[in-house]
Amino acid sequence: MDRIFDRLDALSPEVLRGLQRGVEKEGLRARPDGMLSDRPHPEALGAPLTNPHVTTDFSESQLELITGVHGDADACVEELTQIHQFVQRQLDDEVIWASSMPCRLPADDEIPLGKYGSSNLARMKTVYRKGLSYRYGSRMQTISGVHYNFSLPDAAWQLLQQRDGSTADPVAYRNDAYFALIRNFRRHSWLLLYLFGASPAASRSFVTHTARGLSELEACTLFLPRGTTLRMGPLGYQSDAQATLGVSYNSLETYSRRLCRALREPYPAYEAVGVRDGDDYHQMNTTLLQIENEFYGTIRPKRSVHRGERPLHAIGEGGVEYVEVRCMDVDPFSPVGIAPSTMRFLDVFLLHCLLAESPPDTPEEIKAIARNQYLTAERGRDPAMRLTRGESEVALPQWGLELLDSLAPVAAALDAARSADPRAGNIGPGPSAAPHRDTLARARAALADPALTLSAMVLQEMAVGYENSHLRFALAQSLRHRALLLDTELPPAQMGRLRRIAAESVAERIAVEQADTVPFETYRQQYLAQRLIGGAAGNSADAEAPCQ
Repeated sequence: MDRIFDRLDALSPEVLRGLQRGVEKEGLRARPDGMLSDRPHPEALGAPLTNPHVTTDFSESQLELITGVHGDADACVEELTQIHQFVQRQLDDEVIWASSMPCRLPADDEIPLGKYGSSNLARMKTVYRKGLSYRYGSRMQTISGVHYNFSLPDAAWQLLQQRDGSTADPVAYRNDAYFALIRNFRRHSWLLLYLFGASPAASRSFVTHTARGLSELEACTLFLPRGTTLRMGPLGYQSDAQATLGVSYNSLETYSRRLCRALREPYPAYEAVGVRDGDDYHQMNTTLLQIENEFYGTIRPKRSVHRGERPLHAIGEGGVEYVEVRCMDVDPFSPVGIAPSTMRFLDVFLLHCLLAESPPDTPEEIKAIARNQYLTAERGRDPAMRLTRGESEVALPQWGLELLDSLAPVAAALDAARSADPRAGNIGPGPSAAPHRDTLARARAALADPALTLSAMVLQEMAVGYENSHLRFALAQSLRHRALLLDTELPPAQMGRLRRIAAESVAERIAVEQADTVPFETYRQQYLAQRLIGGAAGNSADAEAPCQ
């Protein structure tokens, strides 16, 4: 705790107000009857290849809505709301599905893959998605979530490095600090699953096999009685192949080296599928991971990439720029999938993860982290469930309350910085004067009473108003959000801006197509042959050959 106070003291209120965040929110397009839309991505939304705010994820029917970078949670939600308003106005009678777990789905081979145009880059994106369908099934890929991007301003890094007395290269210092954040996040991310997991139930149309622990809630709905998030548990992003990786986050070098191995070593089951049959491509390659983005994790180190550049290469060249939190469910009670109070909790949580002591991870701890994640997803509201902490086991509420105690000084510092903002004026007394401490208080209440978690509220709402049907509940929420988004005025300036960006994205997509100079196979091989940071990144004794 002394380390947290000491490092917090190094950060001025102005620097703390400079924390940066952005959101990438996924959501299926569904028909009014709750069935997955079979319509193409609406032309009025622009080109998904090049529109920075509106694209698609795995499926042509799976929207991904992306904000810019914001210095305030309310501003971030405001932009996310405006993007939703713009999109909803182009969807005719369709809705943006309000749940992480999917709407009614057709057969796997009828779920449309994302289409991005005729360029090599566009074709590569579709081939990658086809590979995902072969490897994991299209159903799993239609599960949606909210990704939260978080970073510190440059001034913060200078102040922290001075306080730590570090003489390291600034980029190396920042990389190590972000990986320290990631290690602590992984140790404690079960708390986010408990508090904000919102997918305890799913439609039977999604489940094509018997999953362990699922019970029948009603004829068309399966659920986990004490579960918090199917998305992060037994029905979500699970991969027996990836489970063997055991990725360490002790440094950029150890992380990239392990990923490089998965990116270059053939995997027998994927070799059996093959890469192509003539001009028909099945996947990008036959390695355990086609590309870096295939690696599932609750959090990723990230850097902005140039078009056609590989993520590990970008990080190797310029260092980690931000982290991407990937374990957040879509909040079905929020019209945009995430509430400002949730963002503030994440800000407190992530800043604490950065400032606190972060010992190296070990193979044993990596296994315990996976176990804790799975148990919280499957049985998080079970008072008898215990998590692994070091050599012992501890009840989730006990560990959670201890964590909240350690988060408190970070929340207080962020609230003090907000109150000291000369642009904010006199905030005055009341809950709004301490929004970060308020969100911790709500978390404390949810640890004391599991009925206050999002997952419990979803089940309660399903039981009271929708005869325990997940589909009926999610469709009703989707329609409610649609009406609210359409009834709320979208400022003409923002409507014009988003229309202009959509039109510009089409012109940019055409330019990308016209710039192609090589056949797709040549492009594919050149992309995969990019030198990655992997074994070339360090001078440690376990350095491997450069990852190609």
